[in-house]
Amino acid sequence: MKLYFQEEHYMLQDMVRDFAINEVAPLSEALDKDERFPIDLIPKLAELGLLGIPFSEKYGGAGMDTMAYTLVIEELAKVDSSVAITVAAHISLGTYPIYLFGTEQQKAQHLPKLIAGEYLACFGLTEPEAGSDAGGTKTNAVQDGDEWIINGSKNFITNAGYSGVCNLTAVTDPDLKRPSGISVFMVDPKTPGFIIGPPEKKMGWRGSDTRALTFDNMRVHKSALLGELNVGFKQMMTALVGGRISVAALSLGLAEGALQAALKYSDEREAFGKKIHDFQGIGLQLADIATEIEAARHLVYYASYLKDQGENVVKAAAMAKLKASEVAVRATNFAVQVHGGYGYIKEFQVERFFRDAKVLTIGEGTSEVQKLVILKQLLKGL
Repeated sequence: MKLYFQEEHYMLQDMVRDFAINEVAPLSEALDKDERFPIDLIPKLAELGLLGIPFSEKYGGAGMDTMAYTLVIEELAKVDSSVAITVAAHISLGTYPIYLFGTEQQKAQHLPKLIAGEYLACFGLTEPEAGSDAGGTKTNAVQDGDEWIINGSKNFITNAGYSGVCNLTAVTDPDLKRPSGISVFMVDPKTPGFIIGPPEKKMGWRGSDTRALTFDNMRVHKSALLGELNVGFKQMMTALVGGRISVAALSLGLAEGALQAALKYSDEREAFGKKIHDFQGIGLQLADIATEIEAARHLVYYASYLKDQGENVVKAAAMAKLKASEVAVRATNFAVQVHGGYGYIKEFQVERFFRDAKVLTIGEGTSEVQKLVILKQLLKGL
């Protein structure tokens, strides 16, 4: 990967890989089985600097690039998607908007603590009636003197139960045509009227914290406004593009983990006196999956590279997310198939990989939405 990597990338990759194998892997089965949030890993992740990879050293970050961040998520996802998405959502969706759009006072207040793992951050965008149509936000904010009164709800919010700050969207000018008239507020979850629902019971990502939020006449000071008034949708879409690279990196890592498990098992398991990868039905599919993963890898790395170059990354991020997430579903499905009956048993990690994969084609924009984004970008070139 010399095309994309510098020496520091290789060093970081080795460090995160060792951490994933030695610290994350031993906990993965229990985190999934008990639906337990990996709270004990947060200080360790922070100590290694992994919660501040793309942020300036001024705030305690590592000052590294998007490629470095992509490698972190990829390596964690090879072992545990719940841990990977916890870190990804905290950085790309929770912390990054503050870094991009916050005032210096807001940055100084939150970034050092977020990077140090004192608390996490979450991103309140999705609503019961505003999923793929994120501009259809119903949550509203009405100004009352120096305060805003916020009412509404959000769904499927990652890290919601463990966050010290939540970036949420609300309609601040109902007279403007959507998606204008939406703003972003940075809110402390301890604010009266900020109601955190119980953890969702999920098919996969069972170690990740996912909850609904309700805002009941919640009052926040005008200083909670993040960025400019009424342009919050544009701000969150900027963050979401980074989030798509995150999910693409996670998908890539999960697919790689599934392939390695399938290869290992196919080399250990024998049938009719031969290793099962010697049968073309399995061996050729292993080659196909490996090729698909390599194609996804280049899309993911290329999107990361473009972002680091300051280029328009909308199409590249959508392509990377689309391809990698779909490959992750196929790779994990095949890994279960290679394991036969054992693939359906919870003692084997491919069963967890299979359950973790499906949400990747849904979160941060469904596969169908990614195709629409790609089409729109293609038509701009006509």
